[in-house]
Amino acid sequence: MSIAMERQMEHRDTTRTDAGPELGPDLVGPDLEDDPRWRALRERDPAFDGRFVYSVRTTGVYCRPSCASRPARPENVAFHAGPAEAEAAGFRPCQRCRPNEAPLAARQAALVADACRAIETAEEMPSLDALAATVGLSPHHFHRLFKATTGLTPRAYGAAHRSRKIRDQLASGRGSVTEAIYDAGFNASSRFYATSNATLGMTPTAFRAGGTDADIRFAIGDCSLGAILVASSRKGVCAILLGEDPDALARDLQDRFPKANLIGGDAGFEALVAAAVGLVEAPALGHDLPLDVRGTVFQQRVWQALRAIPAGKTVSYAELARAIGAPKSVRAVASACGANPLAVAIPCHRVVRTDGALSGYRWGVERKRALLDREARVELAGVRDGQP
Repeated sequence: MSIAMERQMEHRDTTRTDAGPELGPDLVGPDLEDDPRWRALRERDPAFDGRFVYSVRTTGVYCRPSCASRPARPENVAFHAGPAEAEAAGFRPCQRCRPNEAPLAARQAALVADACRAIETAEEMPSLDALAATVGLSPHHFHRLFKATTGLTPRAYGAAHRSRKIRDQLASGRGSVTEAIYDAGFNASSRFYATSNATLGMTPTAFRAGGTDADIRFAIGDCSLGAILVASSRKGVCAILLGEDPDALARDLQDRFPKANLIGGDAGFEALVAAAVGLVEAPALGHDLPLDVRGTVFQQRVWQALRAIPAGKTVSYAELARAIGAPKSVRAVASACGANPLAVAIPCHRVVRTDGALSGYRWGVERKRALLDREARVELAGVRDGQP
């Protein structure tokens, strides 16, 4: 009996698991073709990493299934439940895939997490070179890895963290506005004030007071999807809410701006409401409403991408994540869609699951279905009429 066969017989039935397909006993020769482990390493399937490792008799090393090393001949392969078992059988870990360490994705995530903590605890935003040196990577590699993991560049992440920190401190009412600015990591108050309106949607003093000095005009109307509330600041429309109960919509607006001056819209304001209703009834016409979009840096990137989706088209959350350059941030993209305060104007209803099914919509899945059906009919009518 060959050495490989003896090793496999010694470890028979050691890699069975309750997660996924039953892996079964070790096999060699032509029988190996029917073993899911052989298919996994032949396809370099990362889904099997952590479930088993395989050793190669001719090299004396063991690897994880996704290892990119040169394929081994089946008669030289043996399977093991884990690194300890492979090493007990006399094999050493592969230096390429490092099967005795955490998976590459986990190691990279840990490096990015360390960089995030360094950004959050620094008095001033660290340079790209300093951050890269902290985690032992080149600046170019680190920048690419950070953006792929978080969906933001290191500088944008730092800006978002400072914005969140100053919002929290201003809302708490502790200290002066100037103290809050410097505590958040801004080395000059002028640098913050230059972007404060975009960050807070109002002056820092007004934000700290819960929007006391901010005038928010609003009106509630009816549309085919129920009640619709439209609210506008001096910058533009800051909320479009849908629902069944007009009072509930008004309470929602009040919760968003607890100390703002909520003023009922006058006759001139009705034009804004009519434009918002038009978005519901005739989405293909688009809109030119001035918008006051308030959110984190990441949320605004997602919302900007949403506005680029034409009526009659849908994308998946994964596709949207790739569109903003953050393919690993699918959950964060979904959260940003759920936080959208501008129904229809920022068309988060055009995002569906990968299989095309409708997922949650903060204004109800039935409204989402109705909007998509309406847009699909408009798109189909345009095709029939020979429009592009």
